[in-house]
Amino acid sequence: MRVVSGIQPTGNLHLGNYLGAIRNWVRMQDEMKDGEQCLFFLADMHAISMPHTPAELHKATLEMAAAVVACGIDPQRSVLFNQAQVPAHAELQWLLNGTARMGWLNRMTQWKDKAGKNREGQSVALFGYPVLQAADVLLYQTTHVPVGEDQKQHLELARDIAQKFNNDFASEDAPVFTLPEAITPPQAARIMSLRDGSKKMSKSDPSEMSRIELADDADTVMKKVKKAKTDPEPLPSEAKGLVGRPEALNLVTIYAAVTDKTVDAVLGEFGGEGFGKFKPALGELLVETLRPISTRFNELLGDREALDAILARGASHARELGRPTLDAAYTALGLVR
Repeated sequence: MRVVSGIQPTGNLHLGNYLGAIRNWVRMQDEMKDGEQCLFFLADMHAISMPHTPAELHKATLEMAAAVVACGIDPQRSVLFNQAQVPAHAELQWLLNGTARMGWLNRMTQWKDKAGKNREGQSVALFGYPVLQAADVLLYQTTHVPVGEDQKQHLELARDIAQKFNNDFASEDAPVFTLPEAITPPQAARIMSLRDGSKKMSKSDPSEMSRIELADDADTVMKKVKKAKTDPEPLPSEAKGLVGRPEALNLVTIYAAVTDKTVDAVLGEFGGEGFGKFKPALGELLVETLRPISTRFNELLGDREALDAILARGASHARELGRPTLDAAYTALGLVR
């Protein structure tokens, strides 16, 4: 079993990033048995498919690397790297461009959503983004890819590209690519803004009070929780009592996600209590959960040499793992090297 998963580097990492994605990576790593392997990459090459600021992308990539290690990804047990240090991703994308079909890419929902009505004004990279995603996983003979609902179509495309390439350029008993299977990670908690329970927690929100950042110290975490928007009603004893109360639901959801409990279980403990009791309890829980993460995160950000070494080692390992597949693809296509 070989699992590959990527995440786009974003700055100002917050609680939503941790509970929504990074924690699932750590759990996958911890569930690997002897002989099984996880590869986790920072998708910095995908990031240039949309307008970006180079300095911000550079900073965000290092921050994301620090964050995933601080959250529990062990570079000794998993392969952690950024795409830009493994040119084989881009090379294989080009080789697969000859197999991918315009019609397949035109049907991609994410392309339609991101391009909107101005398709002619979008970058070629945005259109070809799914082929790079296919290369990301096919390069490593990946057996399983964790996908949410919004990424299932992309994995199906990767399988279609792999199947057509194998049919066109390889024999049935010696295919170039493994067709990866989808695995569905545990449903991630949807963490909303502390200032508006109808909006997702986001780094782009102008209010810093809307999110808890991984770099926040204990006092800042407690202050943000205590000032989080709520309503005057006490907490109900079961989840259906939170209908129409988005801010209350969000705080209970955060507590449930951090403790791995259901919303009903949390309400069984705090039902009938006001936020004067619940907020301090939530604040203390987050402080204790995030303290070791924020300490390690800040340490790594202050030690660029250690961070560079982690990414360089991971990239070296990834290049070694991907080389046989890339060589096989060149050979299958009849290219002279």
